[in-house]
Amino acid sequence: MNYIKLLNAAFEKFYFDDRLNPTHISLYMALFQEWNSSRFALDFFVNRRDLMNASKIGSKSTYHRCITDLNAWSYLEYFPSNNPYKGSKIKMSIMGTSDELEEGHYDPKLEQLAERYHPIRERVVDQQRPVSGQALVSTINNTKPIKHNKHPNSLKEVLDFFSNKKFNPEYGKEFYEYYKARQWQTSDGSDVRDWRALAKYWVEQKSLMKEKNRLNKKAASHFRDNLRTTKNKDYGQPL
Repeated sequence: MNYIKLLNAAFEKFYFDDRLNPTHISLYMALFQEWNSSRFALDFFVNRRDLMNASKIGSKSTYHRCITDLNAWSYLEYFPSNNPYKGSKIKMSIMGTSDELEEGHYDPKLEQLAERYHPIRERVVDQQRPVSGQALVSTINNTKPIKHNKHPNSLKEVLDFFSNKKFNPEYGKEFYEYYKARQWQTSDGSDVRDWRALAKYWVEQKSLMKEKNRLNKKAASHFRDNLRTTKNKDYGQPL
């Protein structure tokens, strides 16, 4: 089995199949990976929970609907198991990979697919030569990528971000002062790539530390209560 040819054949079929939605494709790719892991065995067993996690499908009903559809549409053969300790059996369909295209063979579907991802462009006129008194200007690569700041420009920008996310503003001030002092570098000396993602992580760690300190104080207080003694003891009471 050729991994690339199998995957390309699947993608080609996806393109022309309007019945599919993203969950079908996501589940198929999770199954394809399981098939690859089993070295493209004739059939293999799968675990529903693992497949749902890999395909990011959160509903059992959606999972069963999608795998039933894939079975009905000849993407695979599905043999459900009624035994909770034994996974369902899957037999993947091998789609159009055995025969190579002959030289000069015309396939309108493949041409349409190629045009979709690599549009045919008209021949470009010599752009150094003026036409009707005007020079032609190339529009290729004229659009510049949007530049995202790797670190905030001011404390206000950080506080605005924390306010929008409903984070503690004190955490925002601490975050800004800490990383500004470090010239927006991480502990390993690397430059910060996304300060917003780093800010979210900062808040998570602060919240975890706050909860940990609260639990430690509670445990310490409980320990001190157990050690409290009094001089007025009634030794007549049973232990």
